[in-house]
Amino acid sequence: MNKIYCALFGMFLASLPLEAKVVVYPRIEDEAVKDDGRYEVYVRSAAEGGEWQALQVFSVEVDMDTRSRAAMAQFDMDEPVDVKVVAAGKPVDDVKIRPLSRGISARKSGEHAFTFRLERPAKLSVELGGDRLGNLHLFANDVETETYEPADEDGVIVWDGGSKDIFRKDCRLIYFGPGVHRPKDLPNDEIDVPSHCTVYLAPGALLKAKLRVDRAEDVRIVGRGMLFQPLRGVEITRSRNVHVEGITVVNPQHYTIFGGDSEDVTVRNVKSFSSRGWSDGIDLMCCRRWLVDDVFLRTSDDCLAFYNHRWWYWGGSSDLTVQNSVLWADVAHAINVGGHGDDRSPEGELFCRATFRNIDVLNVDEDDDNYRGVMSVCCGDKNRVEDILFEDIRVEDCEEARLIDVRVLFNEKYNREPGGSIRGVTFRNVTYQGEGGAMYPMRIKGYDRESDVRGITLENVVVNGEKMKDLSGVEMNGHVNDVQVK
Repeated sequence: MNKIYCALFGMFLASLPLEAKVVVYPRIEDEAVKDDGRYEVYVRSAAEGGEWQALQVFSVEVDMDTRSRAAMAQFDMDEPVDVKVVAAGKPVDDVKIRPLSRGISARKSGEHAFTFRLERPAKLSVELGGDRLGNLHLFANDVETETYEPADEDGVIVWDGGSKDIFRKDCRLIYFGPGVHRPKDLPNDEIDVPSHCTVYLAPGALLKAKLRVDRAEDVRIVGRGMLFQPLRGVEITRSRNVHVEGITVVNPQHYTIFGGDSEDVTVRNVKSFSSRGWSDGIDLMCCRRWLVDDVFLRTSDDCLAFYNHRWWYWGGSSDLTVQNSVLWADVAHAINVGGHGDDRSPEGELFCRATFRNIDVLNVDEDDDNYRGVMSVCCGDKNRVEDILFEDIRVEDCEEARLIDVRVLFNEKYNREPGGSIRGVTFRNVTYQGEGGAMYPMRIKGYDRESDVRGITLENVVVNGEKMKDLSGVEMNGHVNDVQVK
């Protein structure tokens, strides 16, 4: 974003002042996200050691099996900060801050208080006494650089709850300022975003609606505001050149972000919580050239589910990248590739060139063995899956999971035909460190002679401190060839 973009779209783009180091958002007054007071969270500049600034703590529902109430707070920073947490009535002798790869430790500063330092932005789970269901999620974002102000000019809609102007084709900016917003007369609480339009959710904005981008191009959805309990968070279908950044989606009824037959899409610094069946994080059907970067997804179904044909979308999938992210599946997979496809096509659709790198998985818990993969490449419906890379994946203690699940299969619940084939899947620099959770054996299986698995590489895979040296302990069948352990 720069002056050229502003001139092109007739918007006012404002940058935060250079002296902004710690940015605390305006409070949102809404009973639906009101926290129960278990945590108080404060932040201050580490260099100046100034006054503590209080963050608003929100209630978010997690884990569909228990429908537990966890907490969430966030702010922006562009220099090291100190964070103080006061946990009312709770001892703070056992504090764990995850992902463990960040190497952050807490220092007790009172009977019910502790502090820690953040050198750079992070997405964290702060857990007392091993409590993962009533924990505190803390998101320290980079300082916003793309901000907008309401303006009385053509093409700018400052949302006031109505909808009559939302369908104007000349709309260039839809502005949601601090406060609670809910459409009054839109079907399904769904806001359609036209081409060449930016939606800005300002810090302190709470929007109770779904944002839909359909048959559109050059769309931006940005800001530090939140979407609360939408049918879906953001839906991107048959569109191109879409950018989603900075927002938080709290307890959608269905997916956080859904992509269907869309290309050249970036999703960055999106945070999400869900607690219902089929409330996946990011689901893509027949999409191409997507970048998902620096997201936090705690979901009660797959965090990431990337498929070929489903519903109204055809044509295969390719060139999908997920990186620098944190995943937490209270139910189902962390990463799930290849399940749905076009069983009526003569040769099956192709799913190819997907990369997952530099990812922390905080938990996976799934009772049904058919869906237990942390990293799952399980193809059905004649799908041909090729060239998949998992690199620098750090998996922490899981409750019930398989670290790796690679299968050509026929899932009677979701498929009409068995999968086609799997070719060229690499797992490189993968670590699992468990502390008592149940990790089931890895699994690599083909379906039959024609629908087989070939070209699997396991390079520097470490389980509880021991490097994998051979395939002992891996469940395999006779329809698997060319598996290497390096």
